[in-house]
Amino acid sequence: MADAWGIHEAQFWLRDQAPQAPVHYDAEAGIWCVYGYREVQHVLGTPSLFSSNTQRVIPQEMMEGQDRFKEGNLIQMDGLEHKKLRGLISHAFTPKVVADLEPRIAELTHELLDALPRGDRMELVDDLAYPLPVIVIAELLGVPASDRERFRDWGGALMESTQEFSFAEPSETQRQRLREAMDKVALLGDYLREHVEDRRRDPRGDLISKLVEAEAGGERLTDDEVVNFSNVLLIAGHITTTMLLGNAILCLDTHPEWFARVRADRALLPAAIEEALRYYSPFAGTARATTAETELGGERIPADSLVVTFLGVANRDPKVFTDPNTFDPKRDPNPHVAFGRGAHFCIGAPLARLEGRVALNILLDRFPDLRRAPERPPRFLPSLSMTGVRELPLLL
Repeated sequence: MADAWGIHEAQFWLRDQAPQAPVHYDAEAGIWCVYGYREVQHVLGTPSLFSSNTQRVIPQEMMEGQDRFKEGNLIQMDGLEHKKLRGLISHAFTPKVVADLEPRIAELTHELLDALPRGDRMELVDDLAYPLPVIVIAELLGVPASDRERFRDWGGALMESTQEFSFAEPSETQRQRLREAMDKVALLGDYLREHVEDRRRDPRGDLISKLVEAEAGGERLTDDEVVNFSNVLLIAGHITTTMLLGNAILCLDTHPEWFARVRADRALLPAAIEEALRYYSPFAGTARATTAETELGGERIPADSLVVTFLGVANRDPKVFTDPNTFDPKRDPNPHVAFGRGAHFCIGAPLARLEGRVALNILLDRFPDLRRAPERPPRFLPSLSMTGVRELPLLL
């Protein structure tokens, strides 16, 4: 069946140059775009040349007031500093810890589906794909899952702010949108700070308590570090799974022959999830900053340049993937980079995969005729860096 969502891809992250040039400079946006799979692997696997600290190359007028988000921001760290902080949370995502969460994930999935209004419809994102991973990560951190709509408002501002943007000549409208987004993220930081201060007084068994009590390099983390660390975990800890669930259903519904096969043989579901991650990569792009002049894909990239690796495009590189625009859960091997690569490989990837498998299995068990509502097309996230549905109405 033809891909019904190609228009969305063209609008959000495919570029005309991608099939011909693995690296391209977008003068209007002020960024180097990396499309080729091998080139993306090189960027993500060479932090000495491509630093995660992108804030230092972004125009200063755009960074006004953002120093408060720097301490403990794992996404912006490199080297030993990143390794130390990442090590503090690695114990929360070990294979055993993740596997032990399966009964709770199944319980939550049933609870959310039991709460559906009587009828033959559901809205996948609001009813399941958003609340499930938020509740899981909130319980891990130790914050009330009942506050999840507040998290959604605060974190959603970041998605809105990553719409079409120019780092070369940012408009006042773009600056204002970014300031408003950061103000909302600050509200989430204030909320988390209350929990951090509470755990210093009364530690418990949750992840915030463990971060408060942890040491990195012989020193305790500051409140700012714990707050920003928790902020990243809360936002990034649910977005990937939310998009994974929506994208997987969208892929299967668009390819009914595969939907029928997965319904009949659930052993195919993990491979279908992996192919959905490749076909609609949740984080379509991720940024790095060059530390020195370097050559990549036949182009000379100056030092202190902003480089964006387009993971969604790399995952359709015909040099690596046969028939890349075909959704094929039997694809083997499937070395997609949807979760990144190298030191910043998504630490929550095993949890996202588990949540996806458990939730989709239960959905198909309870609603064997599940399909997209034909009269209401899906709505996509308004973000250049993310590929996922904001709304996906389904018939049960």
